Amino acid sequence: MTTSSIREDIAGLIATRTPGRSLEGDLYVSPGALDVDLDAIFYRSWIFVAVEPDLPDAGDYVTVSVGRYSVIITRDDDEEIRAFHNVCRHRGSRLLDDKCGSIGNIVCPYHQWTYNQQGHLLHAESAPAGFDRSLFSLRKVALRNVSGLVFVCLSDDPPEDFDDFAARVTPYLAPHQLPKAKIARQVDIVENGNWKLVMENNRECTHCGGHPELLCSLFPVYGYQESDIGPRLRPAWDRYLAAKAEFEGVCARNGLPWRAIEELDTRPTGFRIEREPLDMAGESFTIDGTLASRKLMADFTEPRLGRLSMHLQPNAWFHFLSDHVVTFSVLPLTADSSLLRTTWLVAADAVEGVDYDVDKLTYVWQQTNDQDRAFVARAHAGVGNPAYVPGPYLPPEYQVEAFCNWYVQRVREIL
Repeated sequence: MTTSSIREDIAGLIATRTPGRSLEGDLYVSPGALDVDLDAIFYRSWIFVAVEPDLPDAGDYVTVSVGRYSVIITRDDDEEIRAFHNVCRHRGSRLLDDKCGSIGNIVCPYHQWTYNQQGHLLHAESAPAGFDRSLFSLRKVALRNVSGLVFVCLSDDPPEDFDDFAARVTPYLAPHQLPKAKIARQVDIVENGNWKLVMENNRECTHCGGHPELLCSLFPVYGYQESDIGPRLRPAWDRYLAAKAEFEGVCARNGLPWRAIEELDTRPTGFRIEREPLDMAGESFTIDGTLASRKLMADFTEPRLGRLSMHLQPNAWFHFLSDHVVTFSVLPLTADSSLLRTTWLVAADAVEGVDYDVDKLTYVWQQTNDQDRAFVARAHAGVGNPAYVPGPYLPPEYQVEAFCNWYVQRVREIL
């Protein structure tokens, strides 16, 4: 099939999508659909790619692959974080291969064209007289740093609503002082499922019974309303309401905003942010809900700050707690595989083995990620079955519907 006919097929599936139901199978499993997703979503949206503590010192860098693109993110000698295409301006060689590292100048391994940390070309051997090096700087990638969360956009015309998003979430994020934190552990796993299924799985808690470790601290009523609660969830719902009433006073006492802002499918940079209480001791994501690190983030003195959760279309979610932060990013690898990167951060002066045990810190989400990886693989196998017919999203799954609606809008814009 030609590219145009594949796009026509995808456009037809998008046009006939039934609101409130999951997507057609080909939108999950077709390589052609992935090409459209990359073009419509990942090459045009703001993508979460790193945290500022990934780049603690001048010269530090990380590389990120997004579809056919590779991007270098680096901190220069002036402490500014910049992003460049990982392509030499001579004849296109890949510049940096490692996932992360530290460098002085960037030297192309092929013909040794040399760039400084601001991307300017310093040296091109055998260049003729009059050769203007200023015309051959590395190509910049749009980058924004929001309270220590680093985003890039590969488009020359990034969504203009990002400034509004940043302004509205910064009061929620800034008190945790993420730029001053340090990475305790970072884990990459490959999920055997389409990236959309990974994101859909994250946007609902109707499957949370499959996460026993997480449910020690997370109320299993995320996304639910009173009318959705049956006898099984009633005790948890009642505990949640009681905890929430007390929790709002804790937030007010500490000057922390907590009310939900939810604009998941009404803007290009769709997001949701809210601070909510945790169950059990109410302090952290651990088996008993107590702190995972005795050294609190920033200048917090109150450990029971619940979880500040943020979801961002298309590829990220975050949990900010009093003692640590967990970030998650998803990038498509193929139509049926996705990279999930999870990063745990603690206070910069927290000492491993003294203030925190890294296995305890990461245990709940390591288990949860493994469980979700199995759920996503099962979902992908199912939507690829010829017998699959899109099914309904239930009321507690409204954020999955919002994600799909946001996705459909973005694809329609290019088709």
